[in-house]
Amino acid sequence: MNYRESLELLAPAGGPEQLHAAIRFGANAVYLAGTQWGMRARAHNFNQEELTSAVAYAHARGVAVHVTVNTLMYDEDLDELPDYLRFLDRVGVDAVIVADLGALLLAREHAPRVAVHVSTQASVTNAQTAAAYARMGASRIVLARELTLEQIGELRRRLDEAGCDVELEAFAHGAMCVAVSGRCLLSSAMVDPSRSASCGNCTQPCRWTWNLVEETRPNAPMPIEADERGSYILSANDLCMLGHLDDLAAAGVRSIKIEGRNKGAYYVAAVTNAYRHVLDGEDPAIWMSELEATSHRPFSTGFFYNNPTQNPGHAEYARDRLLVAVADKSEPAKSDSGVWTAYVTCRNKAQAGNTITVLSPGAPIRTFGLGDVERLVPDEGWQPADAMAVNMERYRFEAPFELREGDMLCL
Repeated sequence: MNYRESLELLAPAGGPEQLHAAIRFGANAVYLAGTQWGMRARAHNFNQEELTSAVAYAHARGVAVHVTVNTLMYDEDLDELPDYLRFLDRVGVDAVIVADLGALLLAREHAPRVAVHVSTQASVTNAQTAAAYARMGASRIVLARELTLEQIGELRRRLDEAGCDVELEAFAHGAMCVAVSGRCLLSSAMVDPSRSASCGNCTQPCRWTWNLVEETRPNAPMPIEADERGSYILSANDLCMLGHLDDLAAAGVRSIKIEGRNKGAYYVAAVTNAYRHVLDGEDPAIWMSELEATSHRPFSTGFFYNNPTQNPGHAEYARDRLLVAVADKSEPAKSDSGVWTAYVTCRNKAQAGNTITVLSPGAPIRTFGLGDVERLVPDEGWQPADAMAVNMERYRFEAPFELREGDMLCL
């Protein structure tokens, strides 16, 4: 049985461009934050006008919008929250993601038409807790990241036995935190209280270079792999479950979540696209190479199979692809020639002779050699150019196939 068909694909939207990419490349739902109470304070995020537009844009394309309200909540936060919740209810947000009990209760009171999802920050690891949240009005639990598939299956079995139909969501791809479900004090303790990870402003000290000396436990040594720069014992590998989606669905997961609200539009497009193709029945091996080309640390399957692995010693992300342009449109260059004139907006430099890789929804990965390029110069029209080199300027060139609006062009 292909369980994948039952899974919702939930993609991150750190800003409007990422929102459009996630939807275009196959997300069933997106999650994003307003200007407060989101766990990715450094993302673009959405002011109220942008959020209103985002909901309308997503709903017009049959995509749900989940809004994060899952930071630590102090009394002053809960004093301000009702107005924001009423706004979310008014503009038609589909769900709020909360970690605080007070925020959950306020959401049920002030946003009665908005579903409540319990964040992974709440670290739900058992059926009793999941059922308790359901009784308080939650319709979905974003499971703790430390659960194995076997434990998720047992949790689902117990919920079903108790007649509790609360949905289960799990992270399937992206960066993992060394702390339990992301609840960490390192940033606030080592940098500044204002840079709290639990308030969405983490400085990621777990990714720094560390040298560990523990003098009080001589009989419990910790093996450490190090290079000349030091060790990365706190830096977790990234999660990738592309080849195991049937297992997630069989365990009772309803929604798979891609981490990455601090990532750019190309990352969101590429990862969403790969998971969409596999959910639609394609071989994961075909699309794994595309995930390898995005920015990432070494991949692992996290805790799902009882064997989480650690970053072997890489502070930086690996990335093999560079976004060079986004397609605006294309038109036949000559009748029946099979050649198209493509119009694009530049993001990074590319020059004649480069091999361009094209990411397009519903299509296999395609490549072509970039030939002569023209740039749109104000008051002068299209002028020959040595390369695509000016960010956000428009260029055109010939391509051997049609490029559609929003297609991603990479080196």
